[in-house]
Amino acid sequence: MQLYLLDYGTGNVRSVINAIKQTGYDLKYITHPSDFAKADKIIFPGVGAFGNAMKRLQELGLKDELIKYIKANRPFMGICVGMQVLFNGSDESDEAGLGIINGYVKKFKKTKAVPHIGWNQTTNVKESDILGDNRFYFVHSFAATVTDMELQDWCLSLTTYGDETFISSVCRGNVFATQFHPEKSGRAGIELIKKFIEAPLHEPTTQTIPFNPPKDGLTKRIIACLDVRSNEQGDLVVTKGDQYDVKQDGNVRNLGKPVELAKRYFLEGADEVTFLNITSFRDCPLEDTPMLQVLKQTSESVFVPLTIGGGIRSIQQPDGTVVSALDVAGEYFRSGADKVSIGSDAVYIVQDYLKGNKGSNTISDISQKYGAQAVVISVDPKRVYVKEPNNHTTIKPAKKGPNGEEYCWYQCTVKGGREARDVDVVQLTSICELLGAGEILLNCMDHDGTNNGYDIELINMVKKAVQIPVIASSGAGKPEHFTQVFNETGVEAALAAGIFHRNEVSIQQVKEHVARDYPIRL
Repeated sequence: MQLYLLDYGTGNVRSVINAIKQTGYDLKYITHPSDFAKADKIIFPGVGAFGNAMKRLQELGLKDELIKYIKANRPFMGICVGMQVLFNGSDESDEAGLGIINGYVKKFKKTKAVPHIGWNQTTNVKESDILGDNRFYFVHSFAATVTDMELQDWCLSLTTYGDETFISSVCRGNVFATQFHPEKSGRAGIELIKKFIEAPLHEPTTQTIPFNPPKDGLTKRIIACLDVRSNEQGDLVVTKGDQYDVKQDGNVRNLGKPVELAKRYFLEGADEVTFLNITSFRDCPLEDTPMLQVLKQTSESVFVPLTIGGGIRSIQQPDGTVVSALDVAGEYFRSGADKVSIGSDAVYIVQDYLKGNKGSNTISDISQKYGAQAVVISVDPKRVYVKEPNNHTTIKPAKKGPNGEEYCWYQCTVKGGREARDVDVVQLTSICELLGAGEILLNCMDHDGTNNGYDIELINMVKKAVQIPVIASSGAGKPEHFTQVFNETGVEAALAAGIFHRNEVSIQQVKEHVARDYPIRL
């Protein structure tokens, strides 16, 4: 069998390739319009934004041949954007879609956090051998809804997010596509891909389940974070410290190797894995950056989303050439990352924005090419107590300051918390959302390493300021802290590091505790 992957050169397709390898099959690549005639089955991985995907298909001369292939009812599987391009168009772009499905992809209403990120339930509306009711990983801001009988004919499963029910998979004849990412959905996703490869698609011809909206099944996400840096011997290790100090007795704490720990957390049930690179590789060519190898090796055996933070900025190569932040991010995506996390540079961008410099920047550039869901803003704020409200967003915290101050604001820091800037956390997060960021990773310098729980007051402040998902970070010490932050703030995800690395609390323990109150992927 000739299995082909349609890679149009944008985003992370390595995870799809590795997932296919897990099924035991080899694949080839569509590189020329003539390749469509050779293919027995085609998989179109969904990475990037709708408009950019359609432009690339046109530029590569693949659009017309792809339309012919699909209209001939030849086996095709689309993933995320690979499903959306089957429609006439999308709110995301003025570019026309392939026009296979006579419908339109629309942006979610902002009555909940958008993008929709996490594991959600699919509910079949027709019988099918390829897709059973299951929980898969979604990450998108745009979706198609069932608006007429033709879309009902295409619709295979529905999923509800907040107050909206959308099409989570379609199937007609040999054309099958999913809004979710099976390659990021653990073993269930790999099994789905294997079914597509091995079995003929049986077209669902009768509606077997009423078209009633299913309940919102979005889970709370538990994320394992790995701070990675080189030690005195030059080896990359996972480390952790109190208040960002990762050394003990003059040496970097070594809590394990990044690839091995990431695989362990995947097997233990982590919903996502985040790598934060806290070593600068200034004299290293981009292609030789050690974190690229970490991502490549991790994506071979870890089939949940991977985020990489640190070093997502324009760099000067040793030979003097300059690589843009967009191209740096692209290299990380091609190496296996699903999201990039921007830290200090986000603060600098917001400082420029507040001065009136509202031109192109790293956040908007990456968001426009790869989609908002690919951009995470990592914030490192610290409390500043004041006697009375000032020009920053202030709160009246439960505990007064060291000198009896009744108010505080959260000041953003750069360079791993070593330097502070005159930017507060609400300014930073709200402006970054405006520029195109899709998620906030909210750290807290005051709580880092304390094991006393998350900073609830900080998290509530940011949750009220933005409409994109927020990941709570810093301070978790026991399973009850995760439930507390979900109960008291409504955040979509919670992240921890040290307690997992030191085996003080397991991911499974956390999930079993959270599952008492919330949907969770166990």
